[in-house]
Formats: sequence, C-alpha cells, structure tokens
Amino acid sequence: MNGIPPAATTTDTLSAFKAAQGQRLAGDDLTKSTFTQSGNPTSGLTFYDLEPGAKLLYPVLTPLRNSIPRVSGRGGIQANWKAITGVNTTGVRAGVSGGNRGGVIAVRTQDMNAVYRGLGLEASVDFEADYAAEGLDDVRALAVQNLLESLMIQEEQMILGGNASVTLGTTATPVVTASNSGGALTAGTWSVVAVGLTLEGYLNGSVTAGIQGQMTRTNADGSSDQFGGGAAKPSAAAAGTTTGSAGSLAATVAPMIGAVAYAWFWGAAGAEKLGALTTINSVVITDLAAGTQTAASLGAGDNSQNSLSFDGLLYQAFKGGSNAYVQVMPTGTAGTGTPLTADGAGGIVEIETALKAFWDNYRLSPQEIWVSSQEAQTISRKILTGTANSAQRFVFNTDQALLGGGVMVRTYLNRYSMVGGQTLDIKVHPNMPAGTILFRTTRLPYPLANVTNVTQMRMRRDYYQIEWPLRTRRYEYGVYCDGVLQNYFPPAFGVITNIANG
Repeated sequence: MNGIPPAATTTDTLSAFKAAQGQRLAGDDLTKSTFTQSGNPTSGLTFYDLEPGAKLLYPVLTPLRNSIPRVSGRGGIQANWKAITGVNTTGVRAGVSGGNRGGVIAVRTQDMNAVYRGLGLEASVDFEADYAAEGLDDVRALAVQNLLESLMIQEEQMILGGNASVTLGTTATPVVTASNSGGALTAGTWSVVAVGLTLEGYLNGSVTAGIQGQMTRTNADGSSDQFGGGAAKPSAAAAGTTTGSAGSLAATVAPMIGAVAYAWFWGAAGAEKLGALTTINSVVITDLAAGTQTAASLGAGDNSQNSLSFDGLLYQAFKGGSNAYVQVMPTGTAGTGTPLTADGAGGIVEIETALKAFWDNYRLSPQEIWVSSQEAQTISRKILTGTANSAQRFVFNTDQALLGGGVMVRTYLNRYSMVGGQTLDIKVHPNMPAGTILFRTTRLPYPLANVTNVTQMRMRRDYYQIEWPLRTRRYEYGVYCDGVLQNYFPPAFGVITNIANG
C-alpha cells in the first residue's frame, strides 16, 4: 500500500479509531439507551397485555325466579281463576236414618285474579363505543346481556316483595324517651319523625341517598311514569328534650303490617333529617342525623304502593283477607327489639308456633324457610346453643383429613305432619331484609287439588328483545316481559317480621 508496511497501517488505524471513540465517549452519557422500559403501561413502545372480553363481576342471584315455573297466559288483562276454599262449612253431620236422605252441605267459593304487569329495561351503545370496543368485546351483545340480567334481578325483587295492593297508610306517631346520657346530643328539644317502608322502599333507600316517596321516572322515549317508591305517609313529629352534652333519644313506633323497615328523621322541628334505617320498629338516637334528606321533602301522602308492580310473595301474605300466617314480633326495648327465642328443645319458639298454625288451620307443612343472613346466623346459633343436646344430630366424616370450623343449620324439622317429621330447607335470599322470615309451600298435600304449581309466573309474553330503529348514531335496545305472579293458595305462605338481631 504505497510502500507503507501493513503492520504500521494496522497500528495507525487502531490508534485513530481509539482516539475517535475516546472523544465520543467523553461527550456521551453512558447511562442512556435508545429504548427503555416505560413506567407507564400505555406510553412508549410497550405492549398492552389486555385480555379480550370484559369480566362480569356482579351477582345475578334469582333463586325464586329460577325455581317458580313459568307458564303461558291466554290473553286478557289479568289471570282469573275460581277456588273452592271450604267444604261442608256448616259442619252438617253425616249420620242418616233409615230410608231418609242425608243433610245438604255448603261449600265456600272465591273468585281470584292477578293483573298482568309489563316489566322492561333499556340500554344504548354509541357508534363510537362500538368502534372503540372492537377486538376487546361485543358491546352491543354485552348491552343486551346486561339488560336481561338486570331485568331478572328486578323480577326477583318483585317476586319476593313487589307491592301493588297493600297500603301502609300513615305511620303512627313515635313514642320518644329522652335521656341525658348514652349519646352525644347537646341540650335542646329534638323532633323525631318515622316512616314505614315496604321491601322496595327499603332496598332502594339509604341514609346517604334518602328514601323514595312518589317517584317520577323519565323513560327512554321521553315519556314519564309516576308510582310509589315504597314509603308510608310520614308520622306526626314527636319531641324529646335533652340537657347537657351527652344526651340520647329512644324512639318506638307501632309496627305496620307490610312494613319490613322504618326510616327515622330527627333534628329541629320542621327540619328533621334522615339519620337511620332499621328493620325493627325502634331506634336509639345518639348523635346528629348523618343524612341530608328532610322528612318534609317526602310530602304528606302515602307512597307505599307501586302501581307498575304485581304483588310478590311477602305482600300476597300481608294482604288483607289472604289468611296467610303473619306474626309481628313485639316491640321490646327500644333499639334492641325482640329476637327469636330458643325453645330449649332444639327449635325456635316462633318457628314452632308458625308451623303448628299451618297444620292446625290448613293441615299443611311448608317446604322452605327463606331468611336473611342475620336470621340464618341467629337460627343456627340458637339451635346449637340450646340446652337439649339430645335433640341435635351431628354427622362426622372420618375420611376428612382436617377439621373445619363453622356450623350452619340447613334444615328445620317440622313435627306437625301426618307422615311424621318433615324437614324444611332454610335458604338465604339475597333481597330478604334482616328481621323478616318467609315460609313458602311448593306443593299442597290435598289430593286432587287441581293445582299443579302452588305459585307460577303466568306470562302473556316472556323475555323478548327489541332493537329500536335508529334515530341517532346510537344503537338502542330494550328487554321486556309481561306477566304476573299467580298464587293459588296464599294461606300456604307465612311471614314473621320485626325480628331483632340477637
């Protein structure tokens, strides 16, 4: 190479390269890289590891809807049927004398009906929401699925506690007893107002959001509906006076047939605010009301009935003339109430009384007891801590490797039956309020009763979907059904309410 030795060329080249690299490295930050992992999942060249399909993390618990048969209606505006509710009602004796005919019996009949109601909910999906969800989920199908499940949940609540016909009326004036200890009320005169609540009113109410009087709902088509939100007419105000800075009030109100809870308002006269919801007919007030809703905002009317609902199992029992078994527990001590009572023989006094009444009056035995989590716990505790150990049976599995804690009473033995002891299943219902028990009969013991299902959902039209014509760049859907809960024999059901926790 032009007379330059190869070794010298190589040495010079390496020296020049090292000098150039030294100059570059001296001016660069060695801690920097072309690409680094981002600390944010949506910035930089970072893969977003998103699983397709939204996870549906909400309960769809509809045990009554799932177990009650659904049958087709035959048109009309209501289901109608006739019943013979008594034979030989005057007790004519059967003995006859020679050659003569017997006495003539009388039968008791009753015309019965149940008015059909439409049920439905709506949802919509913007065009852009549909575009944006591509590759993740089918939001249009998801909207309809959500609607169907929402409608089932609402139908379940209505099957249990819909109220179209039971009027709670005016809540009685509370009895208020003031104390100068036990709380944080300052000196003054406090006014207390009580409001009885149906199941619908209780489920949709809270201290923070308030309870619902008359409801006005704007519908998807711009129309509106008015109906009762489940609150009785508020009581007249009652007063209690405290002194010092540690005062409290004990308030009780006469229990109302059909009320499963009570809302309590207190404060200055005319400005009473919501402070508590109780499932017994009393409360102990120890501080200022935490809510913002005033009793005056409810108006002066009774809004306990929902004209868009049908009567559920609870209110078919509460209804006057149903002849269902209904027991309201005594008031007891304010704020404490009266709990269920262990009978010392492995049972519960109040349940025994109910089961005996079913047999004595109608010669039948219910098959199920529906309770809240509170009553499930109470029943188990009172039976297992009773004094009659011989009345209890424990089954141990010797194959079990570990001993597990916790005991639950799942059935209750009914001794009032022609075939000996029968067991009732104890079931927890997601919408049953604390303080209420429902007895349900699923089959009648009467031969040739001509009743296939004691209760059934009679449907003019079962679930159907509507995709409405486009009027904006939005897909609009409705899911509907039309029917009624048909109960052939309300006396086969029973309710115990106003049960205190304890």
